[in-house]
Amino acid sequence: MQATIGVAQHSSEREGSQDYLNHKNARLCKLFDGRMPKLLPALLICLVVATGHGTSVAQTTSPPTNAAAPSDAKKAFEQMKNLEGSWQGTIMDISINVTIRLTSSRTAILHEATTGGGRPPDHEITMFYVDGDRLLATHYCDAGNRARLDGKMSPDGKTIEFSFIDVAGSTRGGLVKRMVFNMIDANKHVIELTFIMPNGKPIELRGEFERTK
Repeated sequence: MQATIGVAQHSSEREGSQDYLNHKNARLCKLFDGRMPKLLPALLICLVVATGHGTSVAQTTSPPTNAAAPSDAKKAFEQMKNLEGSWQGTIMDISINVTIRLTSSRTAILHEATTGGGRPPDHEITMFYVDGDRLLATHYCDAGNRARLDGKMSPDGKTIEFSFIDVAGSTRGGLVKRMVFNMIDANKHVIELTFIMPNGKPIELRGEFERTK
């Protein structure tokens, strides 16, 4: 009997609770029924603002991109800048004075070689510069031509070897076919040259240069 009364009482409470919820939902629907058309645009604006704010934060906090690493040509060019100054050495027992200086707002390197008494090389010059992803050299030979060479730096950064690309002008007096700079230290470097004689025979030349200034 008590169980029956308990079940009946529980059922009555549940029905009363359900009636209360239905009544509350009806009041909420009636309250917002007239305002929903006005509230909907405001809700949409809030959603758009929240979404845009999240995107802005994501863009603001994104990590910056790293600057592009310098090319091998630029690295080799920077290494050659360390040769700036005055040098003295000998090639084939001929005393040669060399001046290396930066020109054109430090975008090119001028290499000048002179000897006493008008002997060759009689003020030969070589220009070194970066062209795209290549380190190029234009050698103005006192034989009357201009050879272009392409430079490559060794992995240890101490040697830059220039290989022949082409030549403009007459080659009847010979031409420079290869040029190598070996950086020993801050005050000494070695230059190796392959010179093609007028008869086509190659001659290997080598000179050690000490810094004088």
